[in-house]
Amino acid sequence: MTLRLHVDGPLAAGAALALPETAARHVQVRRLQPGDALRLFDGQGREHEARVASMGRREVSVTVGPAVAPVPELPVAVTLAVGVPANERMDTLVEKATELGVAAIQPLECERSVLRLAGERATRRREHWQAVAAAASEQCGRAVVPPVALPRRVDDWLAALPAQGLRLVLSLADDAAPWPQVAVRAAGPVLALSGPEGGLTPQEEMAARAAGFRPVSLGPRVLRADTAPLALLATISLAG
Repeated sequence: MTLRLHVDGPLAAGAALALPETAARHVQVRRLQPGDALRLFDGQGREHEARVASMGRREVSVTVGPAVAPVPELPVAVTLAVGVPANERMDTLVEKATELGVAAIQPLECERSVLRLAGERATRRREHWQAVAAAASEQCGRAVVPPVALPRRVDDWLAALPAQGLRLVLSLADDAAPWPQVAVRAAGPVLALSGPEGGLTPQEEMAARAAGFRPVSLGPRVLRADTAPLALLATISLAG
């Protein structure tokens, strides 16, 4: 399987490029040699063939080859806004959401959130999740790396949302529409809101509804905070 690596910045056929440290380490771990083929993508949808030009103890240089057609993205852009689950479950959520084709991820701090992030700690955690997304794109074949935003309080986030696209909130309420009955493709971008462990509070769900979110149900079972948004995204991905 050809090694794929994410590199920031523009790619152009014929250019010589020194790989960043993490990408260079991948080349060395895979024991590639000068002349061996690999692929580079910029995270914005562009991908190129490339070949190893030279290798040092820590440095790896490559020659960029012709552009190749990237794996298609989902026909509907889906943003997941999720109450950050505890422990390392957010890592798995970011990884699997990237594999399933998410367009962007917005971590949220909710009333029932266990994990609280602010300041430098929030910045470091966002950078970590962004790296997880990049690694997942390398593995699954996407040429796009979905952006992971800084964590925000759910009430602040709701108050600042632009009016566009289809808004869905995962809900256990009796009036929540069964998911298969919701038309997605013709609705444009989808913004899906899902709560943390314990779900959104009634007040938070009411605020989401007031902001135009339609309550939808994924069935009678209570799914974990890191399972529910992935289940929704998987159905959209398969339909696409």
